Amino acid sequence: MDTKDLAFLSVAEQAELIRTKEVTPTEVVQAYLERIEQVEPKLNAFITVLGEQALRDAEMATADIAGGNYIGPLHGIPVGIKDQIHTKGIRTSSASKHRENFVPDADATVVTNLKKAGAIVLGKLNMTEFAFGDPITSAFGVTRNPWDLERNPGTSSTGSGAATAACLCSTALGEDTGGSVRGPAANCGLTGIRPSWGRVSRFGVDGASWSFDTIGPLSRTVEDCAITLGAIAGRDPNDPYTWEAAVPDYRGLLTGDIRGVKVGIVTELVSADSGVSNEVRNAVLRAADVMRQLGADVTEVSLPLTSVSGVAMRVLTSVERVSLNPRMVRERPQDFHPNIRVGFMTGEIIPAQVYYKAQKTRELVRRQVLEAFETFDVLIQPTSSSPPGIMDLTPGIRSQDAAANALRDANFRGLYSCAGNPALSTCCGFTEGEKPLPLPLQIAAKPFDEATALKVAHAYEQATDWHKRFPPL
Repeated sequence: MDTKDLAFLSVAEQAELIRTKEVTPTEVVQAYLERIEQVEPKLNAFITVLGEQALRDAEMATADIAGGNYIGPLHGIPVGIKDQIHTKGIRTSSASKHRENFVPDADATVVTNLKKAGAIVLGKLNMTEFAFGDPITSAFGVTRNPWDLERNPGTSSTGSGAATAACLCSTALGEDTGGSVRGPAANCGLTGIRPSWGRVSRFGVDGASWSFDTIGPLSRTVEDCAITLGAIAGRDPNDPYTWEAAVPDYRGLLTGDIRGVKVGIVTELVSADSGVSNEVRNAVLRAADVMRQLGADVTEVSLPLTSVSGVAMRVLTSVERVSLNPRMVRERPQDFHPNIRVGFMTGEIIPAQVYYKAQKTRELVRRQVLEAFETFDVLIQPTSSSPPGIMDLTPGIRSQDAAANALRDANFRGLYSCAGNPALSTCCGFTEGEKPLPLPLQIAAKPFDEATALKVAHAYEQATDWHKRFPPL
């Protein structure tokens, strides 16, 4: 095998070659570093590339495996880490001037867990400033979508999506508040999962909204996503909000058999008045047909409160976000990107009664979602209302755009952010035309039942070939 081809393999494929000693972790890391040198200038997906450190870690992994100390499917696998997740001795900036010189003295728990699994940190990935949902706000420049450099790569884990899709790392970690794992997965044609709130530790993560934030993987296949999630999930005494819930063997449960699984299509998010494009709607409905052919029981389900879930989520996250950084907003507003400054200052003036009403709305949304899971094993819908759009690089948030996002796209992902249950995005097709763009399918499951969402996604993935496509870079 040409070592350049290693970068295009899945985690599972790389792991098997490493396990059988057909290739070494050093060769895999070198393949990615060569790929980064070639492609990164087009994408700006990394804030920090750890080339020398990654090679040293790879040599250690190579020696361990040669000595018979192989520890599992992430041993020697290069991963990318979103730059709001702390890495010991490595700058963690949250893509902001306010944090550009911050170097943590300890790893986040998720990074510690990845290292325990043998993974190699290849670099820190670009993102939107302080995980705000605007693709142009990073103090380190705009990240591009590898499928079309003019398109939005998805926020806020922009670099996690772009780097993984462009084969600049094997798998990556992102952070999902209102959809910041699922959005990049949708726009970059990946599988990304927002785990249940409390499934994965947030210790050592610069938060965006404490009652919404989750850490989750973005990967090129469902199996890779399952492998990565299995490594980072679990109770952490350093995070009191993590649950004492057993972590299943996510990978081992990918049987491909979804016969009898009850699948509900959320009517409000595939209807004509939902704002969803025909391309996305038709792709999701075709995916539902594939699930039927695989033996699933697929019917529609109505969740009327979907239409207010995005507004509730946006209000709550805006207030909670600014509460984490009040001195920055008041003392150094000029050091924020203009769009982030407006967003933070808006959060400062939202009245308490509006926040309270949003909390009540959130609980109603959560109850409605949980009631649906009394009948269905998974719920499916689009992850986004449309394929990735062209980025407007001009600073400035127009009020009509903000309102449209809150009432349209935020509903698609905010529904499960409010409910706190697991939801993943996977690719279910591509647009036609000179530059095909990925189309997104979202699959949600009961709280702490990530395994079923992954199983359904994997069965669908194996019945199609969308995951076998690569961006034209």
